[in-house]
Amino acid sequence: MEEGHYIRYSGWNSIAGRAGGTHLTIVLPWWPVHIPDGFLSAPVWLGLDLMAPPAVVLVARRAQREFEGARAPLLGVMGAFVFAAQMVNFPVGIGTSGHLLGGALLAITLGPAAACVVMTAILAIQAFVFQDGGILALGANTWNMAVVGVLAGYLPYRFWGGGKWRRVAVFSAAAISVMAAAVMALAELLASGIAMPRSIVGVSVALFVISAVLEGAITVAVVEGIERLSPRLIRPAAPERSWALTGLGVAAVVLASCGVLVASTNPDGIWRLAGQLGIAARATSLIRAPLADYHAGWLGASWAAKAAAGLAGLVLAGGVCLALGAAAGRKRGR
Repeated sequence: MEEGHYIRYSGWNSIAGRAGGTHLTIVLPWWPVHIPDGFLSAPVWLGLDLMAPPAVVLVARRAQREFEGARAPLLGVMGAFVFAAQMVNFPVGIGTSGHLLGGALLAITLGPAAACVVMTAILAIQAFVFQDGGILALGANTWNMAVVGVLAGYLPYRFWGGGKWRRVAVFSAAAISVMAAAVMALAELLASGIAMPRSIVGVSVALFVISAVLEGAITVAVVEGIERLSPRLIRPAAPERSWALTGLGVAAVVLASCGVLVASTNPDGIWRLAGQLGIAARATSLIRAPLADYHAGWLGASWAAKAAAGLAGLVLAGGVCLALGAAAGRKRGR
């Protein structure tokens, strides 16, 4: 980063800081952000690109063995809901925002294996269609959020979710999911040779903890809402229509189209850390995604452009997850 130079990307918002007495403006994305290309060293992202696909394939086979075809609509709706929910950032303090990760919510409603597959699909759509998260770093993001985040977060629910500690188990599952993914991201940055002062790491971890607490509270509310509407959505499949599915679908549409109006414009924890460490300028993009920055460019710089991109992503995420569920159900039925 050269002194006095401004780093700007279309559609992103900026934070300002001081480094070495030089005023720097670092422009950071305000949508749900994952590790972009350029942050991780080649050995780290390449190693994770090699590790993540076999892990997802292994889990996908487990999901196929367990999956009931009647739950295919639930996969589509939950995939769309989590995609839309990730678009809405909420403030967590000190000029930083967070967003729902959704790994534990998916694991609780779909089971951990199916949740891993759905989260992987969401991350791939975000990277290739919305330029949210790097293409080379997709293995890292998948490992962090779809594998480690989902499976680590599911453990509290697995052991305590059936008794009087159920609410605590759901809260803990969501919080641990966020912390596990965040710790993995920090470890990958460290392994990439990025020096992190203890003070910066401490503040970052504190912000991740706040995000984890908020994730836990939101997940408890959503799970309890689903159970009130249709308890069977949290249990083995039943081939019936459910108002809960309809409600989640409507909520996903509202979040995707109107979330931009209430979303926090502060950078999330990873990008705030990147700004403090002076590595934000390393972010690169291998492709120009069709709806980069969650913006439909042909509609101009307006709410409609972002709402259209969000709804397009909602349909794409829901459609892909529905197709995956239907395919798994057909193969299991053979």
